Amino acid sequence: MIVPRPTLLTRLPGRFTFDAATAVHASGDAVGAARLLRTLLAPATGLPLAAAADGAVVLAVDPGLGALGAEGYELTVGPDTVRLRAGRPEGLLRGVQTLRQLLPAQALSDRPVAGVAWEVPCVRITDVPHSAWRGALIDVARRFQPLSFLRRFTDLLALHKLNVLHLHLTDDQGWRMPVPALPRLTEVGGVRARSMLGRAGSGRFDDVPHAGAYTTAELRELVAYAAERGVTVVPEIEMPGHVRAALAAYPELGNVPGRRLDVWTEWGVCEQVLGMHDGALEFCRTVLGEVMDVFPSRYVHVGGDECPVTEWEQSPAARARAAELGLAAPKALQGWFMGRIGAFLLASGRTPTCWAEDSGTLPREFTVMPWRDAAHGLAAARRGHDVVMAPHRATYLDYPQTAHPAEPLGQAGEVVDVAAVHRGSGPPPWEPEAAARVLGTQAALWTEFVPTAEHAEYLLFPRLAALADRAWNPAGDWTADVLPALHAHAARLAALGVRTGHLPPLPGDAPTPVRPPASPADTGPASGSAPEPGPVAGSRR
Repeated sequence: MIVPRPTLLTRLPGRFTFDAATAVHASGDAVGAARLLRTLLAPATGLPLAAAADGAVVLAVDPGLGALGAEGYELTVGPDTVRLRAGRPEGLLRGVQTLRQLLPAQALSDRPVAGVAWEVPCVRITDVPHSAWRGALIDVARRFQPLSFLRRFTDLLALHKLNVLHLHLTDDQGWRMPVPALPRLTEVGGVRARSMLGRAGSGRFDDVPHAGAYTTAELRELVAYAAERGVTVVPEIEMPGHVRAALAAYPELGNVPGRRLDVWTEWGVCEQVLGMHDGALEFCRTVLGEVMDVFPSRYVHVGGDECPVTEWEQSPAARARAAELGLAAPKALQGWFMGRIGAFLLASGRTPTCWAEDSGTLPREFTVMPWRDAAHGLAAARRGHDVVMAPHRATYLDYPQTAHPAEPLGQAGEVVDVAAVHRGSGPPPWEPEAAARVLGTQAALWTEFVPTAEHAEYLLFPRLAALADRAWNPAGDWTADVLPALHAHAARLAALGVRTGHLPPLPGDAPTPVRPPASPADTGPASGSAPEPGPVAGSRR
């Protein structure tokens, strides 16, 4: 069973065998997909899949298949030939992942596997995604992860036909984006002295420094690596809140002259925010200019939510700026600021993107991500915004996935199991005009409680696979169709070395035990995951 499930699959008699003599024919825009196929299958199979004009495996871009859209494809496997066609190169990349999943699960291993017949069943597949935006956010600001982790994460996204890697690069607890004109952002803002133990407000710390930042070359490499797999990297630079790390590097960006701050060592929402003066605006334009130079993504995310206004209300300069602009109160400065930043991105040919809380003050050109409540997304769509759905009760994978006492510590207030992810990540039931504004959906892994790569993968899977399935193909019954596909898919994840989280049993099977990873000292078990109030009401962190 393939994940995400194809929209139309017909089984045919027979099987096709990949062996040392199997050759691939591809030309023009299909060459990249052929190269990816070789790259993915070589480690386990050792097959060369040499290029040949008479190759039995044929990959082709056919403009006549334009009705399949940007990512649709047709795959026909016969006993003697494999034909993969698409109207666009991206469709071929999706078809390569399907072909990969038709092989035995061992084909996904990164080491040579002997004694396996590399056969695929004969099928005819026509496959088109429902949603154009199918993504996942990884928070590297709170827990830095090396480029090797991001490459592996990208491969896992591509396997599941997810096409957006949302990279959360900056926050109160760390700045990971290099800006040559502002070196202290990573030199100072990329290092925090310690990290909080437990949830926000615990008052306990580990006293272990946490540091890390990417080089421009690394980020460019990631962008290229992702593009080869059909994944777009969407960068996020938080503003005007969630900027304590930037203020530690450049205090003059804030609201209190002469104040010195450290990189925040707590979780939750920090009260220090950007000042509303020209220097802060120029800083943001400089940073975003570098971001646009490194990331070619049409979309640039600028955060925009959870911005306390206490400092603006207390700042004579902020109050004066609000009065000068004719704003009713200092809190209205946030909408003014986002409008200025959005205009800068629009003038540069990019689409500004932000978290949706109240998009009423934003230009319609902003794409918004509602996370608190789906109603915020509906209101934004009715105002003319494009929307990417990210409701935290279904797509935030830092929430515990079971209520088992041994479940590792996660965000307070919810248990988000794999069924909830699948159920809550489908297309919203809105009127046609608003529904047409929904680009898709994405998951998020905020990393306060995610100190290791193994822990990240435990939280991501199988929940991210369930979201990928619903975003690609919303049809199908959870018990009869989706759950069996996820169980079959578990063997592939095991071959990749992914330590997965909890998957409920199939009907009639015995319950499966919860086997969480060992709890690191800075997270610990949840002591039961029963809902409890978070320290900041409605916070996404």
